[in-house]
Amino acid sequence: MPEEPEQPAQLPSPAEFNRQLMAEFRANGGQVGGMFAGAPLVLLTTTGARSGQPRSNPAVYARDGDRLLVFASNGGGDKNPDWYHNLLANPLLTVEIGDGDGGIDGYPATAEILQGAERDRQFAAQCERDPAFAAYQEGTDRTIPVVALHRLSAADPTRHRAIADHLVRVHGELRGELAALRKEAAEQDATARPALSLGQQLARHCLTLCGALHEHHTNEDGAFTDLERQFPELAPGIARLRDEHEAVARALTELEALIADPEAAPDLVGELDRLAAGLEEHFAYEEEQLLPALYGRRG
Repeated sequence: MPEEPEQPAQLPSPAEFNRQLMAEFRANGGQVGGMFAGAPLVLLTTTGARSGQPRSNPAVYARDGDRLLVFASNGGGDKNPDWYHNLLANPLLTVEIGDGDGGIDGYPATAEILQGAERDRQFAAQCERDPAFAAYQEGTDRTIPVVALHRLSAADPTRHRAIADHLVRVHGELRGELAALRKEAAEQDATARPALSLGQQLARHCLTLCGALHEHHTNEDGAFTDLERQFPELAPGIARLRDEHEAVARALTELEALIADPEAAPDLVGELDRLAAGLEEHFAYEEEQLLPALYGRRG
């Protein structure tokens, strides 16, 4: 009997590839292997132009003085990448970059779309550094945008208000996501559907919440160091918030395990109630500690 031909390994989707790349980046101080080994990479967390949710993407960068330059090449595709459209709608973002000591430096920044001769000069310089970008431009009729990222000053009141507004908005969205997820779980549990059905029904909604919380806390952790420098009196509260972020991460891991295990699915309602209570306490404490300082109301 002839042997069956070996099936080629299935390639991950672009979203899964980016997720794996970003996890490796964060775990290894900005260094990755594979096709991007040695490439100067940065992670950009933008705000979705339509969803309002945080969206993280890797990008190749070049240094230009105090700013970073990133290039919306999209691999030479005919459309600009989503992160570029997000920055057009909201130029505030979070940057993550290796700090050279095995860690990650995360900080808030604002994006500037370079125009005209400056754009052309910077893109030509990037093509000299990496000829792949010349090939990207040859493969598309659009002009590949060049974006300059400016690190925001920790002492800028405008930045403080932007962080506070973002915190309030994201907390509201996460509270709404969690409330909807708890309602869905309770309704399905009440109908006594099989555990497998419950797990399958909730998986997508739950993992969306988990991903949003992870991105939110990653952004916050990157901003905390600057906030401690600007507001030393916040240091004890921020230390507690960092510890709580680790506790939330563990809780999310446990929740994802319950979703993946159909036999454990009946425990989802109780687990979601415990997670909701813990998150509400965390959000309330975070708002109590940070918002007065960020809005300039602290005496």
